[in-house]
Amino acid sequence: MSERPSATDALQSLLRASHLLPADRLGSVAAEHARMLGADYAVVYLADYEQVRLVPLPGDGVPHRAAQPVDESIAGLTFRQVAVDRAPAEPDGHWRLWLPLLDGAERAGVLELGYPSEPSDDDEEHARAFASLIAELTVSRDAYSDVFSRLRRSRAMSLAAEIQWELLPPLTFGSERLALSGALEPSYDIGGDTFDYAVNGDAAELLVLDAVGHGLPAALLAAAAVGAYRNARREGGDLPRISAVMDQVVADHFPGSRFATAVIAQLDLATGVLTWVNAGHAAPLVIRRDGVLEPHGCPSSRPIGLQGRTARECRLQLEPGDRVLLYTDGIVEARSPDGEFFGEERLTEFVIRAEEAGDPPPETLRRLMRSVLAHQGGRLQDDATIVLAEWRTGRHEQLTL
Repeated sequence: MSERPSATDALQSLLRASHLLPADRLGSVAAEHARMLGADYAVVYLADYEQVRLVPLPGDGVPHRAAQPVDESIAGLTFRQVAVDRAPAEPDGHWRLWLPLLDGAERAGVLELGYPSEPSDDDEEHARAFASLIAELTVSRDAYSDVFSRLRRSRAMSLAAEIQWELLPPLTFGSERLALSGALEPSYDIGGDTFDYAVNGDAAELLVLDAVGHGLPAALLAAAAVGAYRNARREGGDLPRISAVMDQVVADHFPGSRFATAVIAQLDLATGVLTWVNAGHAAPLVIRRDGVLEPHGCPSSRPIGLQGRTARECRLQLEPGDRVLLYTDGIVEARSPDGEFFGEERLTEFVIRAEEAGDPPPETLRRLMRSVLAHQGGRLQDDATIVLAEWRTGRHEQLTL
């Protein structure tokens, strides 16, 4: 009887296979290499665009599985809590390990591993390394193929939404000093809303933007504005300069009083100083010690595309544990069937309760978006986007295993 390969052999074999691995073979290759680790099978699940379902990757040697609901399954619990879950032997005789698939702090999905007997602590340790590698492969293979994008869709996506999803950075970032997450809806029909960020040394650069209008025209304006933002940011401009570059691009190429509102911000991760330019947008909300700070007195500048003068820079000293919310009006102006706005108070209370419940930041925003949708009867009348940035809250530890 041949000796089972070591965990190191299995992981090295998967790394070698990854270089020429097409996306549609990932499920099969994951199952093959899981058997080298002592599991009978592996199933890779990817989160859909709305993060309400976990959809299995098919493949040779992969048992048939239905999509798993994020809110009502052990797979979903693994995804929501970013934790390893064990399920004791079921009628088929298998013990199961469920592990989150994480690209950095970004939740890509979950991995199900089935064992013929209860997995040992060593089995779990090897499974964690295996899941990390599978997660990285889902991200790298996605860049070369439409397989995962198609799998993650539950319905047709508008062209405007296609453009906006391609613009986005990863939805979650984590470090010892920063936990950051973003979300946007409606996932399949988003138009002019978007966000962007970059973490460069001690500086976290943040943007939330709402382009006027709907559909493709709004998406094109947002795409140009984000491109201008990234270009000016990478050239090293300060916030008023970045705002001016964005303003000039929109004014030159989108005539007829087309514009976008935005908050362009920078958080100094060493000192906690938050600096921003408010271009006709809702001001940042800062939650401190289970309450929201009084509105900052710094006045807003005019929207992007209509400025014509240097934007005013605002500044606030954060305290460790502060949470900053940047959002578009589709969040607070979501209106219930009887006409009640979702509102800032409901928004801040939701975030506070989520922290008290122990939800990590990306799960807070996932549940928030579900709440906003439910408030408006399941269908948003306007795009809704939000970014949650937490400075030295310690919650970065919830983002990874």
